Amino acid sequence: MQRLAVLIASLWWGGISGVSFVAVPTLFASLGSPAVAGPVAAKLFTLQSLAGLGLGLVLLLVLRRQRSEVPFAQVGEAVSPARLQANQRVLTTMGFVLAAMLLALLQEFGVAPKIVTARTIGGNLPLWHGLGTLMVLGQWLCSGAVVWRLSRSAEALNGAK
Repeated sequence: MQRLAVLIASLWWGGISGVSFVAVPTLFASLGSPAVAGPVAAKLFTLQSLAGLGLGLVLLLVLRRQRSEVPFAQVGEAVSPARLQANQRVLTTMGFVLAAMLLALLQEFGVAPKIVTARTIGGNLPLWHGLGTLMVLGQWLCSGAVVWRLSRSAEALNGAK
């Protein structure tokens, strides 16, 4: 399960990296006109958001299963620091996944429509584009933190074997 979680998180982070830092800048550089490249970039960001939501959901399910594998303390039983640390590590990682998913939702259904509206009828396009960029950067950082945390957990597991 640990390897599956690392794979899913890596796909998520890599997808954001590829679309945001390679594909979209290449579109704008190659097509020349923002009026032509913009709608294509918007479609790529929509697909990225939807993929992130799907991968995040699967990752939450995998992490939930990992958390359930950490045995709970019985009544009157002392909780070992290792057990507490393992639970805390999984919960913190789940928090990063949820934060990235929330940013994807806000970007897709909150900011993206404002960018389209600002382009068509006027509005503060730099503001909305800047917010969208920050949300993509936030997703990239959160998914990167998930990859980092999961790969570190995998190293600890392999070292213990």
